[in-house]
Amino acid sequence: MRPRDVTTNVQMFPARTPTLPPATHTNSYAIGSREVILVEPATPYDDEQRAWLDWARALPSHDRTPVAIFLTHHHADHVGGAATFARELDLPLWAHEATRARLHKTDESVQIARNVEDGEILLESWRALHTPGHAPGHLCLHDEATGALVCGDMVASVGTILIAPGDGDMRVYLEQLARLDALGARVALPAHGDPIDEPSALFRKYVAHRAMREEKIVEAILRAPRRAEDLLPDVYADTPPFLWPAAALSLQAHLDKLTGEGRAARDDENVYRLLA
Repeated sequence: MRPRDVTTNVQMFPARTPTLPPATHTNSYAIGSREVILVEPATPYDDEQRAWLDWARALPSHDRTPVAIFLTHHHADHVGGAATFARELDLPLWAHEATRARLHKTDESVQIARNVEDGEILLESWRALHTPGHAPGHLCLHDEATGALVCGDMVASVGTILIAPGDGDMRVYLEQLARLDALGARVALPAHGDPIDEPSALFRKYVAHRAMREEKIVEAILRAPRRAEDLLPDVYADTPPFLWPAAALSLQAHLDKLTGEGRAARDDENVYRLLA
């Protein structure tokens, strides 16, 4: 069932990507009425790329002309078709400077033509929002006229969002979720899963869940200072063990947040203790 009209002047095109399960696809979006930005050049697979290009090339027949391809961030399940689609459609790639820098290190074929900054109006009433935390250069797009929010990997309606040390920052991520909540968006359009009709409720649910997990970490360290790997079975006792490798990354992100806030410390043996 693709493509799919999801809001006024927004069409969604899900494509199969090498994303984290249970998600199997990454959503691309065509936003705008006459001039159109194509968000998320995601898929690396030949058959999916052909379908994606057919979709993009059909837009002018509906009086909608693509003018650029927009990257929300640098992760592989969001940029797998970037170089191919830019070449085949002769369109520029737009992204945040931090995304450009990350991609330059891994794939020089992806050439960013425009560095997008926080607050820019890119098209009609669509404003770019720099929302780091999941990735340093993560961008969302908010249509101030309709209340639609293209939110990339800030939240998902299938699976969850991983905050991985090195790329992610738990404190910043939670701050940006609060910022998105304050927008009062009417619908959120995530990279993974269906549109979200009550986005503020989901943003708050994500924040509450992370707060619950952090409290478990604090309680576990209070019982006995330990290394991160020794905290994992205690803190994630409610999570199936096959998910623990991903949980270990989230745990470390929470520990980094606690140490950065001066609430915990790690000694030379990597044992975490709470500070008074």
